[in-house]
Amino acid sequence: MSSAASIQRKTVDVTALLVAPGVGLVLLLFLYPFLYGFLLSFSAHEGVGLRNYVKFFSTPFLSQTIATTLWISFPATVVNIGLALPIAFATRRHRLQRLLTAILVVPITLGTVLIAEGLLLYLGPQGWLNRFLLVTHLSTSAIHLTHNYWGVFLSLVVSGFPFAYLLLLSYLTGIDPVLPQAAATLGASPWRQFIHIYLPLLVPGLAIAFCLSFVQAFSVFPSAVLLGAPAGPTRVISIAAYQAAFEDYDYPMASAIAMIMAGVQLLVVVLILAIRVLFYRGPTVGPKG
Repeated sequence: MSSAASIQRKTVDVTALLVAPGVGLVLLLFLYPFLYGFLLSFSAHEGVGLRNYVKFFSTPFLSQTIATTLWISFPATVVNIGLALPIAFATRRHRLQRLLTAILVVPITLGTVLIAEGLLLYLGPQGWLNRFLLVTHLSTSAIHLTHNYWGVFLSLVVSGFPFAYLLLLSYLTGIDPVLPQAAATLGASPWRQFIHIYLPLLVPGLAIAFCLSFVQAFSVFPSAVLLGAPAGPTRVISIAAYQAAFEDYDYPMASAIAMIMAGVQLLVVVLILAIRVLFYRGPTVGPKG
């Protein structure tokens, strides 16, 4: 017993030695920058206080960036989840699942800048799509899909769909297959299996996937600059923070905009998680038979 207790104590000591640096690293990388930016946002050229926040919400050119960002990020998130869910459900046990997964990893590894450049090449005024439409006489003029709202929207779909698909696929494959099999023996159709078994169990995963996809889309910056109109309809809040920091050299104002940006994301995430509570609460996975 004494030897077992000593081994347990040594294990606890080793775990503590491993956890302590990890906690310190998290505090160093995340908590300190947040606290520094939060405190910096309350300072201004004319003093301290809420001047930066008052200036942001009292200046329509700044405050309207919240609505603009929501108008781009929220529909893109809905489309990504709406497309990813049926495709993930259809391929959860398909033999080509690994191939499709490998293909969808490519947009994630490319990053938003390369995706934006690719969309400019394909969808721009002189891109391949417009050349094809003009050569085949399917259109008499070029279709403008870049440097506007749709360019940014398509970029968020291309970059966000693989992430949403892979996340939902992991949740779907974790649901115990015995449950739909039992329902099938009782005469439940595939549609009823999805509505009454898969969907209730998938609600927590859907909520998490929606929150992560929304946060990713809300922080859009390269796409809004390269594919949108950064001085017009796609002037998102991240562009306002960039201009305050690197054009006006007003770092306290940029920090305030970043805090407002984080606050809006937090409100949406809390709302989605609150809605999730209204649905099934319990284990969503089980042993795979």
